[in-house]
Amino acid sequence: MNQQQSNATLARRIAELGPWFHNMRIGGIATAPDHFLGDYPAFKWAKFKQVVPENLEGRSVLDIGCNAGFYSLEMKRRGAGRVVGIDSDPHYLRQAQFAAEQADTDIEFRQMSVYDLASLGERFDLVIFMGVFYHLRHPLLALDLIHEHVARDLMLFQCMQRGEAKAGEVELDFPFAEEEAFERPDFPKLFFVEHRFAGDPTNWFVPNKAGVEAMLRSAGFVIEANPEREVYLCRRGGRPEAVEPPPNIAS
Repeated sequence: MNQQQSNATLARRIAELGPWFHNMRIGGIATAPDHFLGDYPAFKWAKFKQVVPENLEGRSVLDIGCNAGFYSLEMKRRGAGRVVGIDSDPHYLRQAQFAAEQADTDIEFRQMSVYDLASLGERFDLVIFMGVFYHLRHPLLALDLIHEHVARDLMLFQCMQRGEAKAGEVELDFPFAEEEAFERPDFPKLFFVEHRFAGDPTNWFVPNKAGVEAMLRSAGFVIEANPEREVYLCRRGGRPEAVEPPPNIAS
């Protein structure tokens, strides 16, 4: 098979695996060249990649909601040892497996939900939790499960945000009669989407900046960097005393 035939075969296989949400370049062919966000997620990764350790040699990585595996592949390029990508959608996992095979890269992919994390039975040095949070009906539970069962050290987190782009100070307590604080634009908020947002029925909750940061702290994560509005590098810390650990609900 000559190069032209090989390229045609690769292009046909990429098309068969579509549609793609990650615009990746496989053998020089873009998987989603007409993506509505542009060169996604590469253009976003370029804004915060500096906060991820350049050398991940010997470290394990869990990519939750891995989609077609863009971030899993980037972690292998930084020398990560064991990389596990999970997603609940078999369509995306087929894309991820194909992309990893074409890159001749050893990544383990599993079909599973974020709510089943306890079944992994291990912790990872870096957890990637990008673009998943607002698709969950039980978002805070997901953070609790990550903290309780799989995070050993770092978590790279991203969530769509709307509302006030500044986070105000949050008091440790409020009297029962307090009402004004809840009207502040910079108070932690989580907007509920009853039907659809951007045509997607799985967009359930959209927080403001204060809401994202408050939930991360509540789950026991310490925010170390916020290099891009929606992106945070967190370190696993202690859980607030008032927060009970989540139940083991793995199936």
